[in-house]
Formats: sequence, C-alpha cells, structure tokens
Amino acid sequence: MAPPSMFRAVSMAAATAVALPCTVQAQVLLDPVVVTVERSRQSSFDAPGAITAIGRDTIDNGGPQVNLSEVLNRVPGITVLNRQNYAQDLQLSIRGFGARSTFGIRGVRLIVDGIPATMPDGQGQASNIALGSAQRIEVLRGPMAQLYGNAAGGVVQVFTEVDAPQPTTTLSTALGPYGQAKVGFKFAGSGAEQGVTLDASQFQTDGYREHSQARRQQFNAKWQYDPSKDTRVSVVANVLEQPLSLDPAGLAWADFQADPVHATPNAVLQDARKSVSQQQIGSVLEQRLSEATTLTARLYAGTRDLDNALSTPLVAQQSPTSSGGIVAFTRDYVGLGLQLAHEIKLSEGRGLRLVGGIEADSMAENRKGYINDGGVGGDLKRDERNTVRDLDVFAQAALDLSRDWTVTGGVRRSSVKFHSNDHFITDTNPDDSGRIDYAATNPVLGLTWRATPLLNLYANVGRGFETPTFTELAYRAVGTGLNTDLKAARSRHAEIGAKWKPAPGHRIDAAVFDIATHDEIVVDTNNGGRSTFKNAGRTQRRGVELSWLGQYHETISATLSLTALRARYTDGFASGAATVAAGNRLPGTPERSVFAELAWRPRAAWGGFNAALEVMHTARLYANDSNDLADAVAPAATVLNLRAGLAQTLGAWTFTQLVRVDNASDKRYAGSVIVNEANRRYFEPALPRNWLLALNARYEFR
Repeated sequence: MAPPSMFRAVSMAAATAVALPCTVQAQVLLDPVVVTVERSRQSSFDAPGAITAIGRDTIDNGGPQVNLSEVLNRVPGITVLNRQNYAQDLQLSIRGFGARSTFGIRGVRLIVDGIPATMPDGQGQASNIALGSAQRIEVLRGPMAQLYGNAAGGVVQVFTEVDAPQPTTTLSTALGPYGQAKVGFKFAGSGAEQGVTLDASQFQTDGYREHSQARRQQFNAKWQYDPSKDTRVSVVANVLEQPLSLDPAGLAWADFQADPVHATPNAVLQDARKSVSQQQIGSVLEQRLSEATTLTARLYAGTRDLDNALSTPLVAQQSPTSSGGIVAFTRDYVGLGLQLAHEIKLSEGRGLRLVGGIEADSMAENRKGYINDGGVGGDLKRDERNTVRDLDVFAQAALDLSRDWTVTGGVRRSSVKFHSNDHFITDTNPDDSGRIDYAATNPVLGLTWRATPLLNLYANVGRGFETPTFTELAYRAVGTGLNTDLKAARSRHAEIGAKWKPAPGHRIDAAVFDIATHDEIVVDTNNGGRSTFKNAGRTQRRGVELSWLGQYHETISATLSLTALRARYTDGFASGAATVAAGNRLPGTPERSVFAELAWRPRAAWGGFNAALEVMHTARLYANDSNDLADAVAPAATVLNLRAGLAQTLGAWTFTQLVRVDNASDKRYAGSVIVNEANRRYFEPALPRNWLLALNARYEFR
C-alpha cells in the first residue's frame, strides 16, 4: 500500500490540532491550521488577516448541531441571529455586511469543502450545512475576504471530517422542549489512501411560537482518495429535504411584549410556509505538479426546488401586476474553478508564494407565482426564466521581504450578468423581461511583521463590491420589471491587527477596521414577505474586535470575544414615506457583542466530566433605517448558558452525554429583527429558558 501522502499528513495534523482535549493540547489549540486567507495551509497565528477557526469539540458542545448560531456566536466580528423560524433561515452578518437580509444570507460568502454555498448573485443558504460531520469552520473577516469575489463582506468556510484513525460508527440523539428532536447516524473511516464520511440526520420541532413547526432531513457524504503522494481527489454529495417549515412572521412591539408566542394573524390565515428540496454533488482535485507547484480544480452541480407561501393578504394580490402570494421555483446551478499555486524559494527565510485562478458559476431558475387564498394555490400570476452568471479571474502573491516581513497583494476581476425572460404577459401585465450586468476590479494589499516569535502584526487594505441578488432585483417600489436602477455597492476596507501569545497556553487576537461603502443596498419596503431595495448613498463601519483564549492549569480554560461596531449612514436619504438622517445606525447591527466562556475539564479520574458557563451579550438592535425609538428597537440582552457533559469508554464503545440549559435566567428578548418591515412587525422572539439533552454512542472498529 502506498505511504500516506503529504496532503493527508497535513489534514490529520489539522484535525488533531482542533480535536484533542485541551488538557493535552492547549498550546496546539491556539494555532489551528487554516486555508482561507492565502488559499494554502498555514497556522491561524501566521495568517495575515483576521481569521478564527472553530473545531469539532466546540461544535459537539454547542447544541443540537442544527444551526450555525450554536457555534459562531463566539467569533468576534460576526453576528448570528437565530430567528427560531426555519422558513426564513438564520441571519448572519460580518462587520455589518448581511444585516439587511430578510431571509437567506447576503453579503457573506459560504463555502463547504471547497464548493460555494453562495450563488453567483451573492445569496446563500446555511441550512444545507451538516454540522454533525463538520471537522472545523473558518471565519475570515476584513480586506483579504474581498479576494473571494462578489458579496464577500466575510467568508465562512466549512470542512467535513474525513480523517478517522479507525473506522467508527456514531449514533446520536438530541432532545429539547417544544417537540425538538434530532437523530443522526455517522460513519467515518480512513486508510493510507482514502477516507469516507457518511452523515444522515433528521430534525423536527413543534416550534416555540404558534405556526412554527418544522421538519428537516439531511444527508452529507464525502469521499477522499489519495492515489499517490501528489494527488488528492475528493467527492462531496449532500441532500436537504425540508418538507415543512411554517412561518409565524414577526411581531409588533406591543404584541411582542404581550404574547411573544403567538403568530401574526395573516401568517396563520394564509398558511405562510416554505418547503425546500436540494441536491448537490461536487468534486475537488489537488494535484502536486512539482515540489513547488500545486493545481486545484473544482466542479459542482446542484438543483434546488422551493415552494414558499407568503403571508400577503388576498386583497393585495388582486392587482394585475401582482405576482401573487405563493413563490415556486426550480433552480439548477453549476460551477467550476481552476487554481494554480507556486512557491519560489529566494533565500534562507525568504520566499514568494503565488496563487492565480479562474472561477465561473451559473444559476438558472424557472420562477412562478400564484394567488395564495388561505394557503391554497390559485391562478398563475408570474412565470419567468431567470439566469445569472459570474466569471472571475484572480491573482495573489505573498513575498517574504525578510524572515520578519511579508507583503501580500492580490487582485480579482469579477463580472456578474443577470437576465430575466418574462413568460407571463397580458394586456394589463406588461413584458417585464430585462438584463443588467455588473463588473469590478478589486485590489488588496497587506503587510505582516513577525515582531517576535510570539507577536505578529499586520495591516491590510482592499476594495470590494456587492451586487444585488436576484431577489433584490425582482421588484420595484413603483412599476414592474427588474429593478435595474439598483447599483452594486462598492466598498473600501482597511484593518490593522495583532496576534500575541503573552504566556504559554494564552493567545490574544485584536483588529481595528474601517470600511467606507457607497451605493449601499438597503431595504426600501418590506411587506407580506416581499421586499424592494434601493441604494442609500454612503455608509461607514468602524470597529474593534478582540478575542482571548486562555488555559489555566490543565483543567480550566477561558474564551472571551468582544466586538464594538459603529455602523452609520454617512448620507441621508428618503425611504418610503420616511426620511433617514445622516448619522443613523444601520439596522440589524448591534454596536456591541460579547461572548465569554469558562470551561472546566477535570482529570480523567472524573470519568470524562466537563462543564462550562457561557455569557452572551448583544446590544440593542435598531429595526429600521429611521432608528425609531418608540417601537422599532430590540433592547440589549445578556443571556446565561450552562452546560455539563460526561464520557465513558467500554471496550470499543464510547458514550457521551451533554446537558445544556440555555437562557438560564429566562430572559425575554428579541432573537432577531426583520429590517424595515412595512407593517412594523419587526420582532422575532428568542426562546425562554430551555434545555437540551444530547446522547452519543460511538463504536470503533479495531
């Protein structure tokens, strides 16, 4: 049998770095291997940008492994709001990018095992990410993220585990209140040449609120084959079936205070809901052409079917130009990419690392709209064929000026083309076909100084852009047809950061950033599940991010994450009937957020016992551009979470138990806000005090 390849050796080292107990690997845990910044494997401490890696141990302890909000809340610079509404997905923003999203994820690039989970128009979905088989998650913020193209306010990259030293089978279950239940099966095994992971799960909940039931089945598979020490091929397939997701919609402030459990009457009357079916397969090839040169290629394809009943009142659907209250589409998407990396050794301690590539992605959908009469589909009101394609070329270079200084530069040329062909044309409904193209060239430049072996300093500056998504182009505030008046938002990013190890087992990361954007895309109107958008002139985001990881003795560890964000409109503008003043806050962006954790893992004599206390604080959230104080602000909230776990080994079996009590102080607060909701139903309640019991049984074949 062939010896293990260098690829596998690096992957196993990365897995070990993020998975071994902190009592053994405290120092290693400070430097997980990441790939997101320079598109090559390096330690997070050496990476020339703000990047955070979340490992398997954190995912296991975070919750039922259903939502990214369980684990990403500890990352500085990122806001993840769990809406408790599986018809709308969670809200995720990085440094304020993505906060405007009324559903899905915008302004942030999602990548899973090298395959984009963000469409070429910039809209992504996190619901198909299988946390049960994720080895690690990387979050990149700042100018370096701009090298990932359209809508890269930040990058979230997920990697599936494939490096099990021994074949293992894991059975898992998680139970919670409000009918929440998840069961899962996972098999993982690897040898010298190949590894495979199979992960299947089913999740269901009755929902905390009225009319919020949901069911979801997921399957994720990854096969990795190393036919030689220079070649690696991976194939990833995943399936998401979400046949039921009822939508309770948001609440007005008075209703939120009086009865947060109830649903908006129209949501019940119109049976607002969503069902999704998605299948995707992709492959990534890594070929070492020489000791210094590596070629990476990817190819993927998928399909997504959606049926979405909105809460739009029946009377509002009667207009001849209305597109109805039920949205249905079948979407096909495909993409490919080529990347060439080359390293040149200049002298001892110096080198030049070059990366260049081309990426092309395409999405085509047949979208229809129907009358929604009490949840029952009626007459056809919309029928169109939409396509969007992107073509990007990028190049990046990192030059070691000396042992201590590295300069990093890059540029990306992006082109995004939208086309809509209207098939529903009547005497009273004109032809709404149209097209619009966007293009941008975005450079990035950075400098890193390794001041000492324990202190790295860096500074980066770059430009980025974000096109409207097809959903944002779909409607005009006045008239019909594509909203071709929408421009792409363009931004300038700058940051200064430091990474410091003040003592063994301790690490501090800090970053200060400034972002100026013009033609910011904002919600103009938002009513009955349908939104229109406009450009709002200039905005500015300034902030500070700080994280600290500390290991005290061999049994106690601590994590602290702080974010301060000042996100403001630089220019005033008119929004509907309201006037937005210069200096107003960007809605959906908290000015402060804090995550703190104190974890205790006693010696082995305690039988695998571990416990932790978590504190999360989120500043108040403004729900609209006008920053109304009376009934459009979600107050600040501080939430206490507790957890405890046990582990037992019996022969080839390992059993683990996890108990969590979230929101232990039973705080009533808004988990998220629906930005600029036209009926002022902004608020989506978070769960009161709730519990989780998770049980796992793992068998290792020896």
